Amino acid sequence: MITLERTVQTVQTLKRLRLFLNTRLGFFTLLLFFFWLKTITAYLVDFNLGVTGIYQYFVLLLNPIGTTMLLLGLALYIKKPIISYLTMFLIYIANSALLFFNVIYYREFTDFMTINTMLGYSKVSEGISGSSFALMKPHDIFYVIDLALIILLFITRYLKFNANPFKKINAFAIMSFSIMLTLATLTLGEIDRPQLITRTFDRNYIVKYLGIDSYTVYDSFKTVKNNRVRDTAESYDLNKVLDFTKSHYASPNPSMYGVAKGKNVIVIHLESFQQFLINFKVNGKEVTPFLNSLYNGKQTYSFPNFFNQVGQGKTSDAENLLETSIYGLAQGSVFTSLGSENTFEAAPAILNQTSGYSSAVFHGNTGSFWNRDTVYKSMGYQYFFDSSYYDNSAKNTLEYGLKDKLLFNDSVKYLERLQQPFYAKFITVSNHFPFDIDSQNKDFEVPNTGDTSVNNYFQTAHYLDESVKEFFDYLQKSGLYNNSMVVLYGDHYGISNSRNVKLAKLLGKSSETWSSFDNTQMQRVPFMVHIPGINNGGVQPEYGGEVDVLPTLLHLLGQDSSSYVQFGTDLFSKTHDQTVAFRNENFITPDYTVLDSTIYDNTTGKEVTHPSKSVQETIKKEQKKVSTELNLSDTVNNQNLLRYYTPNNFKPVQPAEYNYKNQYDKLLKLQQELKNNSTSLYSEKGNKSSTNLYKTDAPELKPASESSSSDSKISSAATSAAHKSNSSSN
Repeated sequence: MITLERTVQTVQTLKRLRLFLNTRLGFFTLLLFFFWLKTITAYLVDFNLGVTGIYQYFVLLLNPIGTTMLLLGLALYIKKPIISYLTMFLIYIANSALLFFNVIYYREFTDFMTINTMLGYSKVSEGISGSSFALMKPHDIFYVIDLALIILLFITRYLKFNANPFKKINAFAIMSFSIMLTLATLTLGEIDRPQLITRTFDRNYIVKYLGIDSYTVYDSFKTVKNNRVRDTAESYDLNKVLDFTKSHYASPNPSMYGVAKGKNVIVIHLESFQQFLINFKVNGKEVTPFLNSLYNGKQTYSFPNFFNQVGQGKTSDAENLLETSIYGLAQGSVFTSLGSENTFEAAPAILNQTSGYSSAVFHGNTGSFWNRDTVYKSMGYQYFFDSSYYDNSAKNTLEYGLKDKLLFNDSVKYLERLQQPFYAKFITVSNHFPFDIDSQNKDFEVPNTGDTSVNNYFQTAHYLDESVKEFFDYLQKSGLYNNSMVVLYGDHYGISNSRNVKLAKLLGKSSETWSSFDNTQMQRVPFMVHIPGINNGGVQPEYGGEVDVLPTLLHLLGQDSSSYVQFGTDLFSKTHDQTVAFRNENFITPDYTVLDSTIYDNTTGKEVTHPSKSVQETIKKEQKKVSTELNLSDTVNNQNLLRYYTPNNFKPVQPAEYNYKNQYDKLLKLQQELKNNSTSLYSEKGNKSSTNLYKTDAPELKPASESSSSDSKISSAATSAAHKSNSSSN
């Protein structure tokens, strides 16, 4: 009898629930609940917000409700039922998409999307293709299944449009409550994190305390504010910048100044390549034997304490830092957000105007990726060989473009036609997340970390190493080697902070004690300057970052850099500034790593809980300098201040003068016009090509029979490797 009564009560409850859901308020509540559930799942499963204690968890559970009510509540003011329901559902879909896109973005960048990122998405997405799929996880179905469920409920008539009007007073009450709840959430956040809005160093804080929607609104207002600042900029705004850069300037080391004068400059961009890979072994085998030989050789100046300083612009930030010695933006990418309009004082233009260098970029991805085809013109690059100049058939490409061995091999016919001296940059892509390469190019036994992408990172890094070796072999055979300075650098991390714990054991550390300090040390990337003929190279102890590259290279080439707006300093200078600023205003010195307000001792890796007065004063001074430097850099970028400043012996670049179509024909035409005055490698060799000197084992270029045999051998090796236990040493 009791069971029957309970059954009846349950049925009646379900009927009442269905009746409620079939009201406009009921549908509103259903959507509110579903979105709250998805948001909390993202907070706890996909985001790493650093939530601690009951108070923060309470705020976390509360923060999605107010803003979601506010957004959905807008539809309650619409009289016509169908339009009201449809508007509410569309708002819900848009909000769900915003949440899900942030989840995918966070997995790759450990950060949240900004308005500038969204506005620049089309410029980035053309080169990304399917990488988002590689970032997806099985539980992601949870973020979209509710949409199908809601549609199904309407199709089966379990949910129906309620034709009864919704009183405006009730809509107003809901909106008022949502606003009060949002303000209450903000107040709770301010209590736990004072000056939450005014002093935001980390976007995690905004999301943790206020939610995704509030963060997006906050970022929108901040973006609008920055745009207004740009519109009101005046020439005198540059005075503070010039005062800083002139006082910060480090004069060159006399013994290093001009040691590479007149040489070609070849910059090799090692995609996602981290310093820990250098001299690292897996199962007793070097991951990057050739790069190791360069790094440890006496003809190379190598910097083990060199850090990437990129922000959300990732690779494009690294390029901007190296080419201009100016930081990227706190939000978004300079290339995609401001690159189409900004004035640059970049390496290719400087070297062309001072020493007659020609310049080119070789990159097997879409030209518009990161807005390069526009920005490079503003930087003064004369040639840009993008994917349209290569065979991009399916067998030759990976997700981010042409495979590295093919990039180097296929670029030689363009490189040999450049007038010397030249400044040439090669942007590799094979060592890019998700670090997946076809079986015919796998010849390295990877470790077993429990994470496929981390395992594969060692394989693609090894492939990159082989690619660089083949290119160096060509440089030596062709004769370019002796007359060139080769610069190799890693642009940013390959393994994100969320995956670093998988590396802990390989690096001789514990995943249990892995800390923010360890994550920061993992931001080291290689920086090597290889100059054939010198014998006093070797490992350099100085701390530095990507912002220091341009003044360093200019001084090595015998170029005065004092009149340019550059925030970095010459790594070889006796007055080089060894404080490395990160884009989030954290920084590292030879002695300390400072993350927010936490100080770590670099020697022990431990937190300095009771710093001495002198240490406190030193840290305070360095923090002020870092903040000033980044703020001034942002001012230069956001206000486009370089349009008001022309250094000595420099003419502003006119982007309209550059055209990246039919470039090979232009090279041939220039060579014909110069006749005996042509300085290209092709001309030096008596108008004979050097392409036959390039030797590669790229299976894509082998006859089908050889490739098939090679595949069989590689497959056997891979099978054998899968059964071997993992052991590695640094």
